[in-house]
Amino acid sequence: MKILLTHGYFLNDDPKEKIIMKPYAPLGILYVSAYLERKGFSNEVFDTTFSTMQKMRDYLLEFKPDVIAIYVNLMTKLNVLEIIKFIKSNLNQAKIVLGGPEIRYNANDFLNFGADYLVIGEGEETSLELMIALNEKRIDDIKNIPGLGFKNQNNEIVFTTEREKLKEVDSLPFPGRDKINLQLYLNAWKERHGENAISISTMRGCPYTCKWCSRAVYGLSYRRRSPENVCDELELIQKEYNPDTLWFVDDVFTISHKWLNEFNETLKQRNLKIKFECITRADRMNEEVIKLLKDAGCFRVWIGAESGSQKVIDLMDRRVDVDQVRQMIKLTQNNGIQAGTFIMLGYPGETEDDIEETIRHLKESNPEYFTITVAYPIKGTELFAEVEAVQTNNFNWDSNSDRDREFKRTYNRKYYDFAVRRVTNEVNYNKMILNNKYLSKSTLVYKTKSLAAKLGMLYYRIAGN
Repeated sequence: MKILLTHGYFLNDDPKEKIIMKPYAPLGILYVSAYLERKGFSNEVFDTTFSTMQKMRDYLLEFKPDVIAIYVNLMTKLNVLEIIKFIKSNLNQAKIVLGGPEIRYNANDFLNFGADYLVIGEGEETSLELMIALNEKRIDDIKNIPGLGFKNQNNEIVFTTEREKLKEVDSLPFPGRDKINLQLYLNAWKERHGENAISISTMRGCPYTCKWCSRAVYGLSYRRRSPENVCDELELIQKEYNPDTLWFVDDVFTISHKWLNEFNETLKQRNLKIKFECITRADRMNEEVIKLLKDAGCFRVWIGAESGSQKVIDLMDRRVDVDQVRQMIKLTQNNGIQAGTFIMLGYPGETEDDIEETIRHLKESNPEYFTITVAYPIKGTELFAEVEAVQTNNFNWDSNSDRDREFKRTYNRKYYDFAVRRVTNEVNYNKMILNNKYLSKSTLVYKTKSLAAKLGMLYYRIAGN
């Protein structure tokens, strides 16, 4: 049985990501690929990141897989739908298996569109059991495999029992990075940023309840690989690829201070020198933790905030104190680690005063890096449930992603485009002033753009919808 895994993200089709140019290998399908290989199911991976849709079509026609397993998230959904249509028209005997965060709450739509099987939740064990059943043509047994969605012989949609979450994550093989050309990623980083990076995951799940965050795959959980297991992977990565930096993709890297201590000790015992960045929360940081991060090799830490307004943070159920966020950003910098933070504008209930609070927050904390998004409701989240009744645009599932969903906000949607510009330019202007570049051309440009954006905000605030 010929098995192909792929994911449908094409970097060249994403103008914003081409500017950022920080692509990471598709760890999800590489974990599934390695797990299947370990259990005796050889497979191929078609990595779409640096490829094109046409090259993928050509590959499918040449390889003629019996099973095509595709990872789907909200960024790749529309491409995946195009891939499904192509398979149905040209490789009708191939079974299409979908997995990833987009699946759970859009299951009926995907099955009606042409998917044969949906892997709901963690993919390794469910994928293996499905492959065994398909390979041995034991189709009747599929209904007994936990974590699946499919249509039965009567064309009825069936969901099996929920798959229990994997408890021993150390039992998983390392992701099959050898299945793709990782050098393409390393080169892209090196050419744009002067240093390259490889991503690595040490945990699954997140125990926090932020209303805008999807928990469709790993759920409300916290399961961690042992420090020894993580360091085994780090040693392999250094030997095979020798990257300049590492990116720990975990939602809250410092959630367990005990684990972080043991990780740091294991690095020292093995004489492992790494340079990495990670994400965490202010309430899981203190000076001791920051010093541990520094000692372990952390050069940059992203501290989630989403807003400088405590009111908005509480509306999100973020469960963090904005003053503590500012303190931890400064303390991180005082200990020689760069700080980054995330900002979300347009959350329900946010006002212009809250946006100005966010500007003040960023000016006062002055992180080296910050990113801004406009809030959008992902199906299955608490935010989606809150705004579903006040959605304001026509949403077509097969031609839109959740990023296109619009709902009644405090102000006109175009207002927030100017708000993003206002925050970005005002904060960058402040950085120039702090660096004593009062007469710099860039300083004047930032301030001019900030004032122009404020006028745009005023216009759309008055104009309304």
